[in-house]
Amino acid sequence: MSGVKKSTSAKIRLRGLLNQPDNRTCADCGAPDPKWASANIGVFLCLKCCGVHRSLGTHISKVLSVALDEWSDEEIDAMIEVGGNSSANSIYEAYIPEGYTKPGPNASNDERRKFIKSKYELQEFLKASLRITSGKDSSSSSTQSNISGKILDTILTNSTQKEGMVEFIGLLKVKVVKGTNLAVRDMMTSDPYVVLTLGKQTVQSTVISSNLNPVWNEELMLSVPSNYGPVKLQVYDHDTFSADDIMGEAEIDIQPLITSATSYGNPEMFGNMQIGKWLKSHDNALMEDSVVNIIDGKVKQDVPLKLQNVECGELYLELEWLPLDQ
Repeated sequence: MSGVKKSTSAKIRLRGLLNQPDNRTCADCGAPDPKWASANIGVFLCLKCCGVHRSLGTHISKVLSVALDEWSDEEIDAMIEVGGNSSANSIYEAYIPEGYTKPGPNASNDERRKFIKSKYELQEFLKASLRITSGKDSSSSSTQSNISGKILDTILTNSTQKEGMVEFIGLLKVKVVKGTNLAVRDMMTSDPYVVLTLGKQTVQSTVISSNLNPVWNEELMLSVPSNYGPVKLQVYDHDTFSADDIMGEAEIDIQPLITSATSYGNPEMFGNMQIGKWLKSHDNALMEDSVVNIIDGKVKQDVPLKLQNVECGELYLELEWLPLDQ
């Protein structure tokens, strides 16, 4: 039965994605507080826009209620893989014609229908070479069955052809393993979660309640631009009735991982071995040298961090590099 109904953890992950700032408005009209989503496109929607999406058919857009419908693990993973509205819109709205007005929250149904059909079914705002063939027959339905993977493939494999857009060179999988001795921000404990930022992308872990030594073992994904800088990490204490309190931060230098990985090429050709290292220094948050290894054909790096600008706390991550051709 696994993968049919969403677990409590999966439900929290989906709600965490919905609570990210760019997902708090409808992807198509900007209406606040969307409660619906297209599971195979990877966007959050208001009630009016979700009605138009349903009219397109599930081969293009499979609409589900965030709170009321049952989601499979695969559908939730697909939503998280896309990252939400900003990531999907960077593809589907990449080439909106100059002078074209995107519908707003008060747009008529006809305006919504015209825009949404042009955006997703006809794919008029994608570069022609990036368009994904779709149709209602069985063969084309399989092409659209997991559009999230198609979006990422489109972003990565065609990025060098996108004038005026960000060029991506690969994916960074960040496994947030655990935290230890984190700072107290409530009466005697905290409700920590982790936020990672790379360029304009932000991803967030689930919240773990009342725990100063949380274990997440949660994987987050970031697209890496060609002009990448460090990954910025922040730990927050979740508060229901006030702003979330900071519990420390750090920066992660991903250059040693990427440089080592690209130097060796296909890691599946090598056995388990060390191929690089990020050295501990007074200028970074490392607790010890962070080694880059090939493990079972994958390039990985364990990163133990002493959180900065806080009284105490450590965080343990595992990075994995995913090249474009993987």
